[in-house]
Amino acid sequence: MSLLVVGSVAYDSVETPFGKRERTLGGSATFFSTAASYFTPVRLVAVVGRDFGSEHIEFLKTRGVDVQGLSIQREGDTFFWRGKYNFNLNDCQTLETKLNVFESFRPQIPENYKDSAYVFLANIDPELQLSVLKQVPHPKLTALDTMNFWIANKRPELLTTLAKVDMVLINDAEARALADEYNLVSAAKKILSYGPKYLVVKQGEYGALLFSASEVFRAPAFPLESVFDPTGAGDAFAGGLMGYIAQLGADARHVDFNELKKAVVAGSVVASFAVEQFSIDRFRTLKTEEIAQRFRLFHGLTHFDDVLPTVNRPAGL
Repeated sequence: MSLLVVGSVAYDSVETPFGKRERTLGGSATFFSTAASYFTPVRLVAVVGRDFGSEHIEFLKTRGVDVQGLSIQREGDTFFWRGKYNFNLNDCQTLETKLNVFESFRPQIPENYKDSAYVFLANIDPELQLSVLKQVPHPKLTALDTMNFWIANKRPELLTTLAKVDMVLINDAEARALADEYNLVSAAKKILSYGPKYLVVKQGEYGALLFSASEVFRAPAFPLESVFDPTGAGDAFAGGLMGYIAQLGADARHVDFNELKKAVVAGSVVASFAVEQFSIDRFRTLKTEEIAQRFRLFHGLTHFDDVLPTVNRPAGL
């Protein structure tokens, strides 16, 4: 079923211990929509500038992404980000950010997008996120991402928006900051009290946690021998997760928690491919059969007999 994503399409310049790339295709909505497109049709709302190459638009189209909502502003340049990773790929140093046309981005949802069954609000101003929700009247499930900047500087607006969505996807540092709690279980309980039905805490190479009011699930990250570029992995994870939910046709009011577990694993699987090359390059060749195969390997990685083995107790215990 139709999945709407609102976020950034950008140019990234990235350096890691394994190489360097200049002005590659990036942005939260790019990674999300590309990953989600393996599961469901995607509708993209974003803005780019006069310097944005038509070949990138054609790539998105080949992935089945509807780009009618991609606005091209001829008076400015595309959002640009430059970052550097050291051997600890969980930490990134931002060297340069130029918002360019993204600074004045005010998402307008095309009329034929307003019946979208699923909505993902990528990391943008929470007031803009709320404006999108008001333009899509009857979605089955809504989710958002955010970051420490909005948590610190627009907390009241963010809390208002959180109360309107079904799911929140953030990393562990953001969860702690949002809840003002160090312990992630305590933080999850507080965040769910703000209104969302589900919380997904992304932990990079350590996997992800899924919380509801009564259940918890943890998925590890898929073990990889080669990781070249973690940029966009979290957005690809969100794309895989939301794409799976949309393919399922799940409704936030009565979605099966076991299916959400599979959605988290689907997100982890897709994200594991994203980091194998720079930018979205791995998605240029990735086949659905490879995703299905890695999903099966993931099942083998986490499945075990539920019978507790015999424990030899020392005398006197």
